[in-house]
Formats: sequence, structure tokens, C-alpha cells
Amino acid sequence: MPGSAHITIPEILPAFVLKDLVAFPYMVFPLYLKREERLPFEKAFQFDSLITLFTRKDDTSEDDRGFHEIGTVCKVSQIVMLPDEGAKVMLEGQLRVRLKSVIQESPFLLARVEPVREFFEKTMVSDALIHSLNGLLKIALSYGRPLPDDVMKMIDFIDSPAHLSDLVALYVPLSTDERQQLLETVDPLERLKKVYIHLTTEVKRLQVKGEVTQEVNRRVEKTQKEYLLREQMKHIKEELGEEEVKGADLAELKKKLEEAGLPDEVRKVADKELKRLERINPMSPEHTVARTYLEYLAGMPWQISTPDNKDINLAETVLDEDHYNLTKVKERILEYLAVRSLKDNMKGPILCFVGPPGVGKTSLGRSIARALGRKFIRVSFGGMRDEAEIRGHRRTYIGAMPGRIIQEISRCGSNNPVFMLDEVDKIGLDFRGDPASALLEVLDPEQNFSFTDHYLDVPFDLSNVMFITTANQIDPIPAPLRDRMEIITLSGYTDEEKEQIAFRYLIQRETTENGLAKEPPTFKKEAIHRIIRDYTREAGVRNLQRNIAAVCRKLAKEITQGKPLREEVTPEIVAEFLGHRKFFDEISAGRDRVGVVTGLAWTEAGGDIIFIEATRMVGKGELILTGSLGDVMKESARTALSFVRANAADFNIDTGIFAANDLHIHVPAGSIPKDGPSAGVAMMTAIVSLLSGRIARRDVAMTGEISLTGRVLPIGGLKEKVLAARRAGIRMVLVPERNRPDLEDVPEHVRQEMTFVFLEDARDVLPHILDGGSPA
Repeated sequence: MPGSAHITIPEILPAFVLKDLVAFPYMVFPLYLKREERLPFEKAFQFDSLITLFTRKDDTSEDDRGFHEIGTVCKVSQIVMLPDEGAKVMLEGQLRVRLKSVIQESPFLLARVEPVREFFEKTMVSDALIHSLNGLLKIALSYGRPLPDDVMKMIDFIDSPAHLSDLVALYVPLSTDERQQLLETVDPLERLKKVYIHLTTEVKRLQVKGEVTQEVNRRVEKTQKEYLLREQMKHIKEELGEEEVKGADLAELKKKLEEAGLPDEVRKVADKELKRLERINPMSPEHTVARTYLEYLAGMPWQISTPDNKDINLAETVLDEDHYNLTKVKERILEYLAVRSLKDNMKGPILCFVGPPGVGKTSLGRSIARALGRKFIRVSFGGMRDEAEIRGHRRTYIGAMPGRIIQEISRCGSNNPVFMLDEVDKIGLDFRGDPASALLEVLDPEQNFSFTDHYLDVPFDLSNVMFITTANQIDPIPAPLRDRMEIITLSGYTDEEKEQIAFRYLIQRETTENGLAKEPPTFKKEAIHRIIRDYTREAGVRNLQRNIAAVCRKLAKEITQGKPLREEVTPEIVAEFLGHRKFFDEISAGRDRVGVVTGLAWTEAGGDIIFIEATRMVGKGELILTGSLGDVMKESARTALSFVRANAADFNIDTGIFAANDLHIHVPAGSIPKDGPSAGVAMMTAIVSLLSGRIARRDVAMTGEISLTGRVLPIGGLKEKVLAARRAGIRMVLVPERNRPDLEDVPEHVRQEMTFVFLEDARDVLPHILDGGSPA
């Protein structure tokens, strides 16, 4: 049934506006007043000791009228005067009231108010909420939310939602606005629900806080436990004498640093790091990092170098033993030794061997190291994309290591090795940096005397190192890096040179590798010649070595099967073991045709011949180009066509053909990319042969760039192209006049076998290629 405790209050009461505080019924609290604030509380005794307390709406407002309309009537139970003329007032909350009007504002606030009557009906919901609220209070108490003992005893006997909600609201941490909302909630059951929600939130917060506190305590206990264990372990090691071992390790490391011959600047860094190491707990990860760094400093060959072999004749003998021909390279190495014998502090040269695969670039580095009496290091840079591979990682990173340069020099134990950087033309570039740019300092004799690795973070002198780089092509190497190196080109071998290399090196090596060293077979010269001509077509000797190894493996198989040993390897045995021939003489096998000419090309694997075919069909004067041609080669074809059209009368070509026909130029082996301007002359000749109906000679090869006016411009890779023509059975080659000096690089016996025609104008090609006959 509806019901509440009724309290009779005067209609007019003095009032006071609170700041940041909300007064509730059943609330007993002190209030500290200034001198000018005492008057309404002193006048309260004239109104049955009652005063109305309202809460200010805006904290920053100076207008006392800006307060909430719902407030609480409180009884002034005591006023105690303070020394500063202020006062302490004890108040007891009575009931909610609503402001009807303000009677006066000065000298104190006098308000007309009316009680806010609360009605509630006791139900199962109210009972359940009361029990739940009691349980939450006890849970909050268990998490460290202290409540006065008399309050806890009182709560157990309160069954009124109005009384309970007001009482609990006092002890739940709420903002002023939230407390005012509870005060303005007239329905006791609704107010009880809001208090329940706020208390639930507080309990969850206390739970989280409790869990965090437990975790912190657990970690503190763990740290204390580890500290105690370490102290106990330290004491045990002292009893067993193991602390002496640690001291001995540090003493040994200190001795290594003293014997390493560190430069003064490096010595200061090492001493500082050693003192830091002595203070670090051995169980700490920092101890391992610092120790590894000092071991690297101690292990670097700061003052250790191998003496150079200054006997030039002995060095020349070593180079000749390991490699056939390569005159220019050997001459350059002997020049270096000659200067080194006259000047000890000479800076190491930076050589770059450029040439097709299999010509001996990498193995030449080992021979140079052997000739100099130095240690040899080889690092492959093919596919390297991380700059840290060169300069290393900073020690702040986990798992940091020096770069490959410092690692390998530390491993070899010498500061003047022969250091080969293989495949520098295949260095990559991505978000981790540009390794090619990082090499600029390494390969610059004017800078590398103070090369600083990110891990060591102290300069190391690389000027005594002889760096050798290798590449298949020079173009992919960045220009700044290329400028720091001395380029030495290694061309392909002639068939005669391959025979010499096979008999001097390859046969002996492969018979030993395949278990035939005790009774080595004898390879006939004709057998090696057959392998070179019918089973390999390359600039180097790598495939030649593989085929010789294949023959040796077949012989080893026959011996293990109990078959009689074949003492000589003849051309017939080569054909039996290696199967049908893989390469044919395409020049002698084919026949002369209209619109088909032979050109010469340079590839990464050396020189090669290409056939350029031209045909026409009825159309609208379009030019079709196929054969996986690059942009430069396509432009050469258009230039050749423009030259022919401009000079059609000189070639006896009807000018009406161009507008009524489409021309199609194709370079076979369409899956192989081709580019470059050196096929311009050949394309021009194919077009003239096609449109004039004259047969082109197949056994004459040509190379040269063509201009719009018909000038024949120089090309590169002449030696490789001439050797490719010779391998294909061609004995006449047409080359630009400005390439005449390059023929000195071609071996003398090759020049004597072949006929060279030098071109200045594209028209000079036609008398040697076109026979003036009718189509075949």
C-alpha cells in the first residue's frame, strides 16, 4: 500500500546554494562556512532549525539563481564557530522539496518550498532489488570499498527502497550531475534501479582494479624471488670458485683486446664497452650483446696482413697454370705487382671483370689471390636487396650482425685479402635500401680507408683490400658505382682456345672428379672438336666441361659393370654417349632466299647469329614487327624502312609498293627478347631484297646501326659477334668502318680465316649481299 513518513515543515525556509555537493535525505554531514555564509544557518533556528539546500547548476556561474529546483530540507543540529570567524555546521537530511518561489535574496536567501511526496508499493521486484543491492555492497566491501560499520548494520534492516537508495547513493562514487539526477528521481523504485546500475559499474571497476593489483603483486613477488635466487646463486658460485671463472673470461677478453692492436679511436670505444660489460649482470641479455661486440672488435685483423708475393715471374707462372690466354687480365695483375714492389703503401685497385658466363671470371679471382699470396674471399651479390648486408645492422636491433664485408674480413683474419664481389650487375633494390649505393664507399679508394660498419660503429681500413667485381653486363651497374671500377672485358673463347682449355684443364679435372684418375682415358682431338661444334655453342666453357663430365660418367658406369675399359675417346664414342647432335651449321644447311639475311647480335652469353626475315602482303602500308623485339630494335626497323622508301629509286623499287602493301619483319626465336640498334643494316638489306626481288646471300653476316641518311654507325661487342659468325661457318662479315680498330681484339688466326668488309654507307652492303638474280 502507498505510504511514507510524513514530516511537517514550514512553507517558507531559509535556503543555501551548494557548490559541487548534493544533499540527500538521511544524510548526516558537516559543512564548513565562510563568515559571509553563516547568516542563513543562524536564521534557521527561527524556522525550527530547518534550512533548504539546493545545488548550483553551473560551477562557473556567479548567479545564485542558477540552481536546481529540487533540493533537500536539512536540520541544523550544531554550529561551531571557528577561529577565522567561519563556522562548522552539522546537518541532517530530512526530505526532498521543490522550489516554488524565491521570497528574498538579500541579506540571505529565503524560499517558498513544498515537500516532494514519495509513494511506493512493496513488490517482489522491490524486494529482489533490495537483496541484490545488499549483496553488491558486500562485494564492494570485499574489494576494499570501506563502509562505516553502523551503515552496514543499518542497511541489513532497511526494507524501504526510498531510504535504501538515498543511503547507498552517498557511498557510491558519482559525479554531482549524477547525484542530482538521483535526487530528482521521485519514484523510489526507479531510483533504486539507478543506484543498482551505478553500484554494479563500481563493483566491476573494483574487480578490474583488484585483478591489476594482484598481477602487480605477483610480478613484484616474482622479481623479488628472482633477485633472491640470483643472490643465492652468486653466493654458491663464490663458494665453488666459479666467480673466478667469470673474472678469468673477462681478463682473457681484455687480453685479446690488448693484443689486437686496436687504433686509438677504437681502443677508447673498447675500453668504455669493457667497463660497461663488467657492471652488467651475466644473466642479462645485454651482457651477451656487449660481449659479442667486444669479441668482434678483438677478432678484427686491425694490424694483421699477409705479405705479398713480389716475384712477378712466379706470379705470371701461377696465372698461366690456372688460365689459358686472358692476356689483358694477366698483364693488369702483373702491373699491379710491379707497382706494389716499388711502393708499399699503394691502395688496392678495384677491378671489374665483365664477360659472358663460363669464361673464368670467378676462378680468375682465386688465381690472382694465389699469385699474390693473399687470402681469397668470395661473396655473391646476385639478388641481394638489403643494404644491411653491406653495412650491417645497428646493435640496438635484436640479432644484429656486421655486414658481409666486415664478417668475411674477420673470418679470413687478414686486412689485405683478395675480395671478390660476384654478380654485381644483379643487385636488387627495394624498401630495405639500395645495396649498390652502399657499395660506393666500399669500392672507392679515396673513402674506404675509414669504412664504418653500422654494427662495429668504428672505422676500419679497407684500402689494403684488393676488390674484384664480376658482371655479365655492364649496363645494369649504376653509373656512380661503375665509375669507381676499372672495367676489364673478358670475351668468349674461340674453338681453338676451347680445345686448349679442355686438354690443359678440363679433362684432367673431370677424370679425377669421376673416379678415373688411376687409368684416365685419352680424349682424341677430334672428339673434343666434335663436342665443341655439335654439342655446345657458347662463349665460355661451362657446357663443354659438363659434356666432358658426362662422357667420364658413362665410362665410370661401364667400368663398374665389368665392361672393358675404353682407353681412347673418339668422335664415335662421343656420339654414342651424348646422343644426337644439338647444334647444326645453319648456314650450310639452308639456302639463299629473297628477304632473308644473316645478322649478328650480342647477348649476355656472348655473340650469336640471327636471321632477319621480311615479307609483304596486300595492305595499307603498315609495318609489322615480331620476334620479341625491344623498343630500340623496333626503331631501327622503322629507320631502315624510311631510308629505303626515301631512296627507292636507287634500289630499283617501285614507290607504289609501300602504299599498297604491308611489310612484316620477323626475327626467329621469338621467345627470346632482342634489343639494340646493331641490326639496322641487316633490316635495311632484308627490305631491299624483298621489294627488289633479289636473292640475299645467307653465308655473309652483317652488323651496324643505320641512320636516316644511310650512314653506318659503330656497334659494340665486335669480337663476340665475329666469333659467333665463325662458329656458324660464316667467313665474310660486314662491319662499320669505325669499328676497324676493334678487330685488334680478334685473335690473329681468326682474322686470317675470315674476310672483313668495312662499311661507311648502307648502300655499300648491297653488292656483297644481293646477287641481282631472280627469286628462287
